[in-house]
Amino acid sequence: MPADGPGEQVLAGSVPLTREFFDRPGHEVAPDLLGRVIVHGPVSVRLTEVEAYGTPGEDPASHTYRGRTPRNAVMFGPPGHLYVYFTYGMHYCANIVCLPEGVGSGVLLRAGEVVAGAEVARARRTAGASRTVTARDLARGPARLAVALGFTRQDDGLDVCPPGPVNVLRGDPPGEGEIRSGPRTGVSSARETPWRFWVDGDSTVSPYRAHVPRRR
Repeated sequence: MPADGPGEQVLAGSVPLTREFFDRPGHEVAPDLLGRVIVHGPVSVRLTEVEAYGTPGEDPASHTYRGRTPRNAVMFGPPGHLYVYFTYGMHYCANIVCLPEGVGSGVLLRAGEVVAGAEVARARRTAGASRTVTARDLARGPARLAVALGFTRQDDGLDVCPPGPVNVLRGDPPGEGEIRSGPRTGVSSARETPWRFWVDGDSTVSPYRAHVPRRR
């Protein structure tokens, strides 16, 4: 259950993952991230949904497909760092870099359950608005997850390995039979690549949405 203080899920697997964990292809790291707990300041989120993105020239849906740019430079850095980008003129999304420096691959953090700091996450989600947010929806979707954890473009490049300011804890990974995979959400290229992974039956997993071309 979501909690405002450190919960059992955090304490049960409080050992941070090392850089070697992320020094693998994104589609291998992604399912292994499910059930892990990402911690940034007072808020902790147990990951329930992620998406892998491949290397330049390999995956046309990846931000690195056409090579290095000022925007995606962190993706070409060492593994185990945050790549935070701004999208649709209104949302931040957070990825974790995979593979060795210079390659350009990562995993998008799509959804999770807030297991510590729920009130802080709720205040961030409702800032300047009169709406309420249920526990299920606090980090249900990549933009909501980034808001709940307080990530902005200023956090681009943060280290998620000890002693970095963000940590990914070992947590309580689901069994292999509890993990599902399918097409990535909302991508126009390589749309059938089954690199979206989620915990089966978890209420915090975001709904799948196929890409819909924008009308001019």
